Amino acid sequence: MKRREEMTFLERIYILEVLRGIGITGSRLLRNLFFHLLHLVGMARGVRAAASIQYPNERRVYPSRFRGRHRLTLYANGNVRCTSCFLCATACPARCIYIEAVEADDPHVEKFPHRYEIDTLLCIYCGYCVEACPVDAIRMDTGLHPEVYPPDPRLFIEDKETLMARSRELDDSGVDTLFERHMKRMQDLERRPGV
Repeated sequence: MKRREEMTFLERIYILEVLRGIGITGSRLLRNLFFHLLHLVGMARGVRAAASIQYPNERRVYPSRFRGRHRLTLYANGNVRCTSCFLCATACPARCIYIEAVEADDPHVEKFPHRYEIDTLLCIYCGYCVEACPVDAIRMDTGLHPEVYPPDPRLFIEDKETLMARSRELDDSGVDTLFERHMKRMQDLERRPGV
């Protein structure tokens, strides 16, 4: 395709382009407003006015590869799989993972995390920690987006026990039950904020 090098006078002053953008935005605004008004009076039930979901009353189905809340995977005996190799913390572009390693009593295990914390206020949910882990110790497959906490920033730091409890809860309940509980909590929070 050959690109045109020079713009016309009307293209250089951008008046037509600005007017065209205002026209597109205005027409979509009027269309959605019209359909919302029809919905308000009980008409046009089959037509969706806008592409929005009324969270937490409506559910958006997350794909199976959705990167949700973090969790630490466990062995069958309940011990954490993490070997404190620090690869997840190294791969993290936000530097939100803090690991403090200690030696294990078990001769088959060299070390394990005494402290494993993720600051979710800093986390960008990129999934690099999951990709970097050589032993599949950290996952983001809970099917839930991050929690809404009260305005105390310390509550956004998720420790090792919280991350391990998510694995136990996922194994016991399953993704769908976890999602239903989460939606109920969010609906209760919407009905009674600050409680």
